Amino acid sequence: MRFLAISAVTACLAAAVFAQRGAAPPAEDPAPPAIAPLTPVVDMFAAWKPAIAARALGQGISPATLDAAFASLTWLPDVIERDSRQNEFTKTVWDYLATAVSDDRITRGRQALADHAALLAAIEARWGVDRHVVVAIWGLESAYGGFRGDVPTLSALATLAVEGRRKALFEDQFLAALTILDQGHVTPAAMTGSWAGAMGHTQFMPQSFLTAAVDFTGDGRRDVWGEDPADALASTAAFLAGFGWNASQPWGVEVTLPRNFDYRLAREGFRLTPGAWATLGVRGTDGLPVPNHGPAQLLLPGGAQGAAFLIFRNFNVLERYNPADAYVIAVGHLADRLRGGAAFTAPWPRDERALSFDERVALQQKLTAAGFSTGGIDAKTGPKTIAAIKAFQKANGLVPDGFPSLSLLQKLQ
Repeated sequence: MRFLAISAVTACLAAAVFAQRGAAPPAEDPAPPAIAPLTPVVDMFAAWKPAIAARALGQGISPATLDAAFASLTWLPDVIERDSRQNEFTKTVWDYLATAVSDDRITRGRQALADHAALLAAIEARWGVDRHVVVAIWGLESAYGGFRGDVPTLSALATLAVEGRRKALFEDQFLAALTILDQGHVTPAAMTGSWAGAMGHTQFMPQSFLTAAVDFTGDGRRDVWGEDPADALASTAAFLAGFGWNASQPWGVEVTLPRNFDYRLAREGFRLTPGAWATLGVRGTDGLPVPNHGPAQLLLPGGAQGAAFLIFRNFNVLERYNPADAYVIAVGHLADRLRGGAAFTAPWPRDERALSFDERVALQQKLTAAGFSTGGIDAKTGPKTIAAIKAFQKANGLVPDGFPSLSLLQKLQ
């Protein structure tokens, strides 16, 4: 029985050894007739398997776990295509919010709060994380458990590890997924989720699962995949608490800016108290200074023509779940709406559209070529790209709001 259990692993490792020696494995039978060569990408996938199997064995993963995992491991070409068009990065923030914080999602979220009131109260009491925030993440990640994803996690991670933009990251995630299997929390068939390898009700990545997931039900398993959301919701609260969630602080507050405001002060390392921001003319939508929740940064997700926010440390904690500004704003705003808060008051520049993947690449390339480094070309408008945009705007007499507009790209071209 043990021989059968390790057969797939042994085959992978044998192939690796003979490949390193520049020779083919010995064959008991005559060579089969020649067949058409595999495509290069499938060749890469096949070559990757023995190497990752060796790493896994070296990290203590059992041969039986590897054999079970590799039995269903397949190449998923759709995963690579979807990696290039994530909604948080390919939609404008206002288009993203229209779906993420829709009336239907608010209504269903309030029902979820009522249906799971006792569970959420116990989780909030233990970890000090606002139940509305936990439920907002649940709503955005899986529509309150309605769609937890049906993509095989191991195959998704393996595909991204071989051909994705962040190969080393996803290889580590793949090894973490094997560890989860080895610990007996789930079977390979039940380990499903998103195309990116995120799993369960609140879409935990494997490494985050190993760090933060908890067995809230006490059944000996950390089950984020099943129908009962208890472990997943508790794990989400534990994750946020582990990164320093402050129960007495909001994620952010919508604010108004004075005329002739210096937009260089937005999201560029400037953290001031709300009182200090008030002296610069930054006030809440009620016209009053924002209460002192601690040092805050100014965020302009739609540029000078859109809504403005003072964001606090809890914003950065939510970024550990997903670093996209649109996602964090959506979680924070949905939580506020579930609590009974109002919609944002400022209009958005709806005549602007989101840049395409190729346009975002071109923007970064042209900024860098012009002497305003974006710190790499990844098609994502992160802090370094925003800083480069601001520097270019300032040098060319434009409002330095850091917004990646089509008109900006055209000016660079």
